[in-house]
Amino acid sequence: MNDSVAFATPSPLPAVLAGPLLRRLQADRVVIWLVGSEALTLRLELHPDGEAPRSLALQGEACRVLRIGTSAWLHLIDVRLDSPLPLDRLVEYDLLIAREGSEQGIADWAPQLIYEGAQRPAFVVRSRFDDLLHGSCRKPHHAAPDGLVPIDGLLAEARQAPESWPAALLMTGDQVYADDVAGPTLVAIHALIRRLGLYGECLEGAVVDDSDALMTHPASYYHREQLLPAFKSNEALRERFFGGVEKPVFTTSSAHNHLVSLGEVLAMYLLVWSPVPWQLIEPEMPPLDAELAERYAREAACMEGFRAGLPQVARVLAHLPSLMIFDDHDITDDWNLTARWEETAYGHPFSRRIIGNALLGYLLCQAWGNEPEAFEAPLAAVEQLLSNVEQGRLDCARHDEVVDAMLRWNDWGYVLPSEPALVVLDTRTRRWRSERNLNRPSGLMDWEALTDFQQHLLDHRSVIIVSPAPMFGVKLIETVQRVFSWLGQSLMVDAENWMAHRGAANVMLNIFRHTRTPGNYVILSGDVHYSFAYEVHIRGRYEGPRLWQITSSGVKNEFPRRLLDIFDRLNRWLYSPRSPLNWFTKRRRVRVEPWLPSRSESGERLWNSAGIGRIRLDAEGRPLQVEQINADGSPAVTFTPERDGR
Repeated sequence: MNDSVAFATPSPLPAVLAGPLLRRLQADRVVIWLVGSEALTLRLELHPDGEAPRSLALQGEACRVLRIGTSAWLHLIDVRLDSPLPLDRLVEYDLLIAREGSEQGIADWAPQLIYEGAQRPAFVVRSRFDDLLHGSCRKPHHAAPDGLVPIDGLLAEARQAPESWPAALLMTGDQVYADDVAGPTLVAIHALIRRLGLYGECLEGAVVDDSDALMTHPASYYHREQLLPAFKSNEALRERFFGGVEKPVFTTSSAHNHLVSLGEVLAMYLLVWSPVPWQLIEPEMPPLDAELAERYAREAACMEGFRAGLPQVARVLAHLPSLMIFDDHDITDDWNLTARWEETAYGHPFSRRIIGNALLGYLLCQAWGNEPEAFEAPLAAVEQLLSNVEQGRLDCARHDEVVDAMLRWNDWGYVLPSEPALVVLDTRTRRWRSERNLNRPSGLMDWEALTDFQQHLLDHRSVIIVSPAPMFGVKLIETVQRVFSWLGQSLMVDAENWMAHRGAANVMLNIFRHTRTPGNYVILSGDVHYSFAYEVHIRGRYEGPRLWQITSSGVKNEFPRRLLDIFDRLNRWLYSPRSPLNWFTKRRRVRVEPWLPSRSESGERLWNSAGIGRIRLDAEGRPLQVEQINADGSPAVTFTPERDGR
C-alpha cells in the first residue's frame, strides 16, 4: 500500500467564466463584456444576414484586459467598425479563443448560449429605440421567479422576425444586491473567491485585519455587525451600519451579510450573471444555530430556483444589448439618502471601504460597458491597483486612493445618440443636500446635475429618460414618506422620491415646462417593487409637452401584496385626477392620468408581479404599447389609459 496521501486536484477551469454579455451596440460599434480564467487571445467574427462575414482580431484598445485574481481576467471588447452593420437585420457573431495552436468558437466553449437550430449567437442593431425591455431589482433569493428567464423564449421567436427584436434591455437599478445577501450566496461567494484566487485586501477600522480573516471569522455569516471595533465612537455606526433599534446606514434587514471586500463584490457579479461559476464550487453550510440554519435552508431553496434559470439568463445577455445604471442596492440601501447618512458612512474607514468596493465593482462590471471612453481616468487608477499585487493582496494605501477617487467621481450618467435619444440619469452621487436639516432627504439631483439634464433635452422631438426612482410616483406613498421625513425618520421609509426635496422638485418640473424641451418624454423607472403607467400633462403649456411615467419593478422582487392593495385603494380614493388634495402636493402644476393594467379586477392601478417591462413607441416617441411580461408565465399585462379601460 502506498503510504502517500492522494489529494483530489480541482478540475481545469473553463476558458470563460462569465459572458459574453452584449453591452453597447451601434451600427459602427460593438461592446462585449466577459470574464475568463486567463488572459484570452480573441477574434470576433460578424456574420450579417446577406453579407460577407467579417473577422476582427481583438488587440490593444479593442480588448482591454484587467486581472482581478490568480485565475480571473476581466475583458472589455470595444470594436469600432469601419463599415457599419446593417440595421434591423440579424447579425450572428462568434468569439474565437486561440489556445494551443487552434481556435474554439462559442459553439465549442459555451454551446448553451446558442438557440436550437442556430450556429452562433446573434443580435440586431435596431434603427430606432422604439422597442425596449426594462426592469430593476433582481434579488436572487427572493421567492418570486426571475423576470429575465421569459425573455429567452421571446428572443428565440424573434430570430425568425428580426424586426420584432427589442432594441435593448435597460437595467434601471439594483442589478445586484450588495447589501442584502443570502447566507448560501455568501458561502458560494467565498468558495468562488478561493477557487479563482480573487484578490484579497486589508481592512481598516474592523475587528479583522484583512479579507481572508473576514471569510473565516465566526461572525462572517449573519453577524457582520460584530466586526466593527467595540469602542464608544462606533456605537452609532454599528446601529446605523448593520441594523439596530433605528434603521441603519446600511439599512436592509438582511445587511448582516453585507458584502465587504472587492473580491466579494466581483464574485457576486459572476454568480448572478453566469451558471458556470456555480459548477466550479461545492458550497457547504457553515456552523449555524438552529434559527439561522432554518433561515439558511429557506434561502437555499430560493437560490436553487435562481440557479436553474441562469442558463436562460446568460443566453439572453449574450443576444440582447444591456445598458445599466445603479440604484441603491448595487452599493447599499439608502445610499446618500440624507446628508447625515453621508457624514456617518463616509466618516469611518470600514464603511467607506465597503461603499468604495461596491462602486469599484459597479465600474468594472456595469458602468464600463455603458460608455467605455468615459472612464479612462478612473480605470487608469484601477489598472495600477490591480497590477500591484503581492501575495494575492491589493496594496492597502493604493486601494484607499482608488476608493477616494471612486467616491469623488460623479459622472456616472450617460446619453446615447439613438432615436429617440436615451438619457440615463445618475440620481445617487450628485444629490441636492438639505442645508436646514441634515436628516431631511436630499434631492435626487443637485442644481448643476439638473442643468446638465436640461441641456441633454433641449431641441429634441422626443426623449427616453431612465430615472431609477420614478419622477411621478404614487402620491399617497410619497405623502407617507413626507410625514416620516418631518419626524426625522426618512431612512425608515426610504424617502427617496423626486418630490421629497422642494428645490429639486421645482427645478425638475420647470425643466419640463421649458418651451425648447421635447414634445414627448417617456420616463422609465424601477426601484419600488411594483409596476404602473401614468400619462402626465403639464398645466399652463399649450400643446405639450406630453410625458409618460412607465415603471417596471422588480425583475425578481415584489411588494408585500396586502400592503400594496391598501395603498392602491387609498391612493385612488384620495388622489384621483379630480381630487382637490392634488393641489396640496408639489405636483399641482401637472395632471396625472393613471393607465389601468389589463388584468385589473377592481380598478387597481398598480401591478404587483415580478417580471420585465416592454414598451413600444410610435414615430413621434409616444407609447404604442406598454406591457409587463410576468415572470410566473401568466399572460402579459397591458397598461391602457383609464378612459379607454372603462
